[in-house]
Amino acid sequence: MPGRAPGAGEQYRFHFDMRKCIGCKCCVVACNEQNGNPAAINWRRVGEIEGGFFPDATRAFLSMGCNHCLEPTCLSGCPVDAYSKDPVTGIVRHSADACIGCQYCTWNCSYGVPQYNPERGVVGKCDMCHGRLTLGQAPACVAACPEGAIEIEVVAIAGWRAAAEGAVVAPGVPVADGSVSTTRITLPEGLPPDARPPDLTHVSPAHPHWSLILMTVLTQLSVGAFVTIWLLHLLGASSGLGAGALVSLLVGGLALAAATFHLGRPVYAYRAFRMWRRSWLSREALLFACFSGVSALYAAWLWWQLPGGAALGAVTAALGLGGVTASACIYRVPSRPAWNTPATLVQFHLTAGILGPLVAAVAGAGSVRWLGLTAAVMGGSQLLALAVLFLRCIAADRPELRGTARLLSTVFARRLLARGVLLVLGALVLPLVGVASAPVGANLNVGPYTAEHALCAAALLLAISGEILGRYLFFVSVVPTHLAAPYLAAAREAA
Repeated sequence: MPGRAPGAGEQYRFHFDMRKCIGCKCCVVACNEQNGNPAAINWRRVGEIEGGFFPDATRAFLSMGCNHCLEPTCLSGCPVDAYSKDPVTGIVRHSADACIGCQYCTWNCSYGVPQYNPERGVVGKCDMCHGRLTLGQAPACVAACPEGAIEIEVVAIAGWRAAAEGAVVAPGVPVADGSVSTTRITLPEGLPPDARPPDLTHVSPAHPHWSLILMTVLTQLSVGAFVTIWLLHLLGASSGLGAGALVSLLVGGLALAAATFHLGRPVYAYRAFRMWRRSWLSREALLFACFSGVSALYAAWLWWQLPGGAALGAVTAALGLGGVTASACIYRVPSRPAWNTPATLVQFHLTAGILGPLVAAVAGAGSVRWLGLTAAVMGGSQLLALAVLFLRCIAADRPELRGTARLLSTVFARRLLARGVLLVLGALVLPLVGVASAPVGANLNVGPYTAEHALCAAALLLAISGEILGRYLFFVSVVPTHLAAPYLAAAREAA
């Protein structure tokens, strides 16, 4: 423990000496006992680091709790402002009372520090045993370590920020990732350049988050359908628009209702609107809430075939596309390299571009020929994006991306193949067959239900199944960055 409290421009931090750690995990047990956590939830974790070649292989251990970052991404991304950074000690604290259990911070943190407790329905994390510190006592992990590998230090914020963000990389200082971890690590001497956590080569599937799968796919279907209907409305179509809009509205409402099942405390879902200035999750909730209200008015307008309404349709389309963009930005976080790419934005919007025209075609809202051709173009683009992303993961230098490729080509190989087959059939083959069989002179105001509409209905079912399976693979194949990755990257660059 330091002999004084932090002064102006200073804060507390952890110092971990890898040379001393023996991997006993006494710190993990002490942390769990201090905070009343079950064995499966660890606010402090011990990771293994391996490197070298026989007979000169090496093994070391890294114990890490919360890094109490200078710019904590868990705080900036939280939609309910459940995180705060103590202005005196610099400790990043979490309020279980404010938390709604959305789990966004568990993705947003580059070190995987926040842990979700399904029994309580909230997230929790290390607070450096804030209560013990106020009494002058060491945190539980520091007191329990038999080798003295964990210490509390006072750090000068400006100097540490300069070291972390500077051009010169030094051992024990993390590579800048936006959060600026304050934890200092003393690395063992002679750490091999290939030292890395074995967890990155022995990857396992992530949680599927079925409620989010349904929510994202169905909201994108609803948005795509409303955008298509609005464009048809501008072009002078009239029949089928109201029915298509009402179906899209119902699907969108079901999707937003499904999203609440992801929350640990759904009764407090309304709190998610609070931090729209900085949290993409809050922006998504706000945009889709506005989209629901405006799209309901637009659907009623179309159902009653009232004159005008194009401006209302434009607002509906803008809010919906904004919501889809916010949904994609939620997943663009540095801690998930497979998600953190512009392709996530492209894929989410292409899902809307595939499903929306097919919904409109089934509702008889326009020409099957042009709607089917639009869906086929979007489907071909989605197939190309899928292939490019898979090849990118295979050829990547980052072990997390190679881990994603390994999961997709082994554990999920059959499901990846099924996703491709459904995409080809539902978004390419059947829509193009409908295009070929539709009358060349078909206008926007279609007549009775035809075989081409039935073909579009089959295509829609296959396309929805393919997009749901694709979103399932999106969630389960992602490999998060390891808690040690920023420090090992710095060590390799310094070497």
